[in-house]
Amino acid sequence: MNDFLAERVAAQSTSSFTEHLAAARPDLLPSNRVIPIDASHLAPHGTTVVAIAFAGGVVMAGDRRATMGSMIASRHIEKVFPADRYSVLGIAGTAGLAIDIVRLFQVELEHYEKIEGTRLSLEGKATRLGAMIRANLGLALQGLAVVPLFAGFDLDQGVGRLFSYDVTGGRYEEPEHHSVGSGSVFARGALKKLWRPGLSEADAVRVAVESLFDAADDDSATGGPDPLRQLWPVVYTVTRAGYRRAAEHELSQIAGDIFEQRSIAGREA
Repeated sequence: MNDFLAERVAAQSTSSFTEHLAAARPDLLPSNRVIPIDASHLAPHGTTVVAIAFAGGVVMAGDRRATMGSMIASRHIEKVFPADRYSVLGIAGTAGLAIDIVRLFQVELEHYEKIEGTRLSLEGKATRLGAMIRANLGLALQGLAVVPLFAGFDLDQGVGRLFSYDVTGGRYEEPEHHSVGSGSVFARGALKKLWRPGLSEADAVRVAVESLFDAADDDSATGGPDPLRQLWPVVYTVTRAGYRRAAEHELSQIAGDIFEQRSIAGREA
């Protein structure tokens, strides 16, 4: 980079990478894509994501299925990602746009830390994510909506917190648990019955997996645990120590226990 260009970049520098991109290369922003009005049915959609608060932090889990109309577009998609060391992000909606927004948000947080020399607060992260979702409103009105769940450990307050959003970027803090996606109504019903104050991390992971199991039981767009293909939900926990992705053998054991208990109970529904 020559000195003249370096001076221009420095003069336009901002702690928001999204603002910098909007000024320098707006065509690279996910919300500035030009997409045909009738293309929404051709785009794979990711479905159910759940988030739960527990005694030492938060857990977030997402199923692995993406759909395209009545077709299963993918059985391997991941919908939950670490945003930074102390927060995670899960997204339901148009899969391609969702993944682009996740990547942009990850860079946004890293850029802020490098420019400001400090980590953005959890509240600040949640606010910036809302602005990104608001920028996608035009595409959402074309049927290409992206609806996230955001959760993390608040180092200032010493607790796990989770936030839901609508397509306009409206942000709402959820005190106990929440779910988004086509199977969310069924997952939320399960969460209301299974969640309790003071859950341990292990119990919270089990509750998340079981709520996705119930969502998959009634929503064709949600994929449940798949022992045949050895496919399990993507599950992250976030505590004061940072994020941790649940191991596949751990999720396999939990799913096996759920299968066994429901088989013994002999219930059809």
